[in-house]
Amino acid sequence: MARRPVAWVGAIVLFAEAVGIALLNWFLGLVVDKQDMSLAGLDPRAMTVSTWIAGILFGGYLVLCGIVLIRAAALDRAPGTFGRLLLISCAVVHALLGAFSVGLAGWPAFAFMMVVLGLLVLTLVAYDKKARQDEGGGEGQVPQDGAPQPA
Repeated sequence: MARRPVAWVGAIVLFAEAVGIALLNWFLGLVVDKQDMSLAGLDPRAMTVSTWIAGILFGGYLVLCGIVLIRAAALDRAPGTFGRLLLISCAVVHALLGAFSVGLAGWPAFAFMMVVLGLLVLTLVAYDKKARQDEGGGEGQVPQDGAPQPA
């Protein structure tokens, strides 16, 4: 199976998405600042700074997920518990963003989110299968519940 290339591609896509999210939030913060916009009486400068902070935090989250994928690809080993939870949360975020993006940004944005979701899920499943094969000595010897099969 192509575990390593999928993890590498997933990491590259997440890094590109992190840059895109950071730039988008930077741009939106500039728009709010230049237009002197306010929402429910909030200070426009506070909205600008919070938009920039959100872009940095979400971009950093995506970079961290990309680093987990790079580590998995470089070592050809499944991510640890924290890395797996991070990738699962990233997959859930992309599934939700994909559902919202259909109405807000259109089908191309939905397709991109689903491609990233697919890369994340495929990486998680492929490395999980490899870990089970390594533990059991071969495919099909370790069932789902972990009980040994009779000889």
